[in-house]
Amino acid sequence: MFELLFLGLFVGLLSGFFGVGGGTILIPILLILGYETKVAIGISVVQMVFSSIYGSYLNNKKGTLDIKMVSIIGAGGFAGALLSGYIAAFLSDRTLELMFFAFASFALLRMFFKTHEDAQERELHYLILLCIGFVLGAFSMTIGVGGSILLVPIMVGFLHIPLKKATSAGLFFVVFSSISGLISHAIEGHIDYVSGITVGLASLFGVFVGVHFKEKVTHRVQKGMLVTFYLFVVLYLAKRIFF
Repeated sequence: MFELLFLGLFVGLLSGFFGVGGGTILIPILLILGYETKVAIGISVVQMVFSSIYGSYLNNKKGTLDIKMVSIIGAGGFAGALLSGYIAAFLSDRTLELMFFAFASFALLRMFFKTHEDAQERELHYLILLCIGFVLGAFSMTIGVGGSILLVPIMVGFLHIPLKKATSAGLFFVVFSSISGLISHAIEGHIDYVSGITVGLASLFGVFVGVHFKEKVTHRVQKGMLVTFYLFVVLYLAKRIFF
């Protein structure tokens, strides 16, 4: 229980600061602690519901959240995430780990591209935003991450949205995908509610600190820490899967 409480605080801090659901770091740690992959994914989904709702509330108060745009992407994410439990039920643990590794690797590589901070933000048709959300919701929640691990690089690299605004949007997207993913994984029996709720409640304080700290650092520092974070996850998964 103590390990889960500490883990929740740590994951919440990362979630609030980086705008991720928390599964990107929570799942590898749960695997290290001996949890099966699908159970770890279920715990991650529960935690994301807590951290994403509270973190989005804090981001909205600070004025960094574009609710209208992300709501469209989130609606697609909600629909896509409803399929996640069914998809996960038909895949082996190794396949899920390989998918997780591919997602994290893409996000890491995308952060090295120039983001054109001064470029004008692009606007996409709402149907395209819905499709982006649907694909991210379906596949990301299948492996227990909220989708922001891919959404943030897409928003920064392709839509030229400032990083702080993109991380807020990424966390708000997780609200939609995690609630939908929780429903889907619960139907398939992948949820350890006691562990998930324990980690989720503990993460709330971490989210508060992470969101506050995010506003205090420069874009360059935040991006550097985000790249370091993704690199750690990719190296761990590569060691687990291939060595």
